[in-house]
Amino acid sequence: MARPADPPPTPLSRLAGLHGVAASYSPSPDRTVAASDTAVVAALAALGVDASTPAAIAAALASREAEARDRLLPPTVVCWGGRVPEELSGLPDGTRLRIGTEQGETRASAEQLPLGVHALHVTAPDGRTADVHLVVAPARLPAPPGRTYGLLVQLYSLLSRRSWGMGDLGDLAELTAWAGRALGAGFVQVNPLHAAVPGAPTDPSPYRPSSRRFPDPVHLRVEDIPEFGYVDDRDQVRTLLERADRLRESVLHKGALIDRDAVWELKREALELVREVPLGPGRRAAYVDFLAEEGQALEDHATWCALAEVYGSRWQQWPIGLRDPRSPETARARGELMDRVDFHSRLAWLTDAQLATAQRSARDAGMAVGLVHDLAVGVHPDGADAWAQQEYFAAGMSVGAPPDAFNARGQDWGLPPWRPDRLAESGYAPYRRLLRALFRSAGALRIDHVMGLFRLWWVPQGQPPTEGTYVRYDAEAMLAILTLEASRAGTLVIGEDLGTVEPGVRETLHEHGVLGTSVLWFERDWDGDGLPLPPERWRADCLATATTHDLPSTAARLTGEHVELRDRLGLLLGTLEEERAAAAADTGEWLALLARLGLLQGVTGGLSAESEEAEIQAVHRFLLRTPARMIGVWLPDTVGDRRPQNLPGTWDQYPNWRLPIADAEGQPVTLEELAASPRLHALIDVLRGRAGDGGHAGGSH
Repeated sequence: MARPADPPPTPLSRLAGLHGVAASYSPSPDRTVAASDTAVVAALAALGVDASTPAAIAAALASREAEARDRLLPPTVVCWGGRVPEELSGLPDGTRLRIGTEQGETRASAEQLPLGVHALHVTAPDGRTADVHLVVAPARLPAPPGRTYGLLVQLYSLLSRRSWGMGDLGDLAELTAWAGRALGAGFVQVNPLHAAVPGAPTDPSPYRPSSRRFPDPVHLRVEDIPEFGYVDDRDQVRTLLERADRLRESVLHKGALIDRDAVWELKREALELVREVPLGPGRRAAYVDFLAEEGQALEDHATWCALAEVYGSRWQQWPIGLRDPRSPETARARGELMDRVDFHSRLAWLTDAQLATAQRSARDAGMAVGLVHDLAVGVHPDGADAWAQQEYFAAGMSVGAPPDAFNARGQDWGLPPWRPDRLAESGYAPYRRLLRALFRSAGALRIDHVMGLFRLWWVPQGQPPTEGTYVRYDAEAMLAILTLEASRAGTLVIGEDLGTVEPGVRETLHEHGVLGTSVLWFERDWDGDGLPLPPERWRADCLATATTHDLPSTAARLTGEHVELRDRLGLLLGTLEEERAAAAADTGEWLALLARLGLLQGVTGGLSAESEEAEIQAVHRFLLRTPARMIGVWLPDTVGDRRPQNLPGTWDQYPNWRLPIADAEGQPVTLEELAASPRLHALIDVLRGRAGDGGHAGGSH
């Protein structure tokens, strides 16, 4: 069906288009929906453009058009793989270039430039000049080294006998060492480990962080900090360890949920004791180097943490002078709170060091990739990044999603979006610094909602998500920065490209070597008969999995328990019988395909535990039949866990982000018990090609 014609342009839609604001969008190829004028005007206002009246629109339109006529170049120009970009080749004859490279050289030509973000000054024959950022990036990231499989886990959910009530970086290092050496796994993917916004209670979602730049010290393994062994007050240390034992046991044996706030209270007390122990000369030098390397960003983050201890975490309600990170009042407060600023800076250093240890553990164990970190799509409006980087965020706007077939009301994620104009003017400086920090201890980076590199749905605060509109980003520049920093770090990039994806996005990501994400239950022939997609038709450049943190576990889907859960919580759109039938039909089509391919080995029929386990193995045999370069195994699937870690659409109705990994009966399973689980090893044998059909997808062993 042909796409309907766009409505004739209006002054407002023309102005919006010149600023990357959409006046309409297409939820499907055959349907176009007009964005409300309210949403368009609000988005323009957040970009510093007054469109509140017809006269204001006319003035802003004339100004923007004049600027476009007079401008020699956009604020950031991209040069892929050494090719001179069209923007430069299209400059008037006689234009002079002066390029100051990152490496300290001065060049007069854009040919054969080294990789980096360079300063470009151009002078046209008519006297016009421009100073812009020139990004020179590799045309494509390298493919993963061979084919590999790995484990996907929400770190907080992975408790060991040494955890203080939730999984920590010591557990992560232990997991990577075991999975790499004993299982031949090539990677371990974790949830975002970004710093959270403190509160009562703290938002447990790892996807609404205070800062994406710095990790959360709640993940520290306190006993692994060298100074912990030298704390003078041993009685207090013993008391802390006893409290940690009780906290861990309450989760593992008494049915308690993971209590992040209780864990942090305990660890904070321990870390206050640790800070009283002087650093040795070598440790002091390492800390000083970290402070110098992180610079202003770390000082801002630690200052926000110190101020939040005094005034609460909602910086918009602090005394007016403290709401500005660059004000004299903030400078004075930083001096008065220097002891606390140093404490939070020290925590960032300790956490960064343990992240690096976990990645070293993975590589030492032979993992081809190692840790796969997760980059959340945005930050909490009350958090440190939103305070420290105010000039880069669109005031009064929130990121979300438009109405679609799955959510007729749309979504508002409560995350302030980055301003594309300010990013471009800075040469994407905050984005570059963020990526460098994440790549430092990663073998790969998963980017949540990777479509956000191209456009984001902006929702005016106080309005429903239906009253939003798309705002476009310079995807070429965003991708160039991403590939540049990933190539420098030798890191893979995985884009979470599930759901509604505008045409051309997946192709562009593929062109530059960004892997996609393919989840079995969503891989159907949507342009044809709608049936499950045969394995040979799957894409190769992807991470293929059976499920994710936002979806039912494989056991729950196969048994239909995910429908029963949603029924208990009142979340079903149809009747229980209708939803059961639809889920059974969906699962039945997949099981029929698995049977035709001869992958259902050991399935006896019925709902026995043995048949369920065999079906889960068959699902993973199927993933091995696809050409996917990376295969991810949801760690709870290895022991038959029934419960999702997150149930979208719920808040307090379900314990999102607070469940330990458990077996089929709901009994929590420790890391040590996982390592000894016959069920886990039987599934891993499938993935290593030791059981039945499916080929080999081992690690680097």
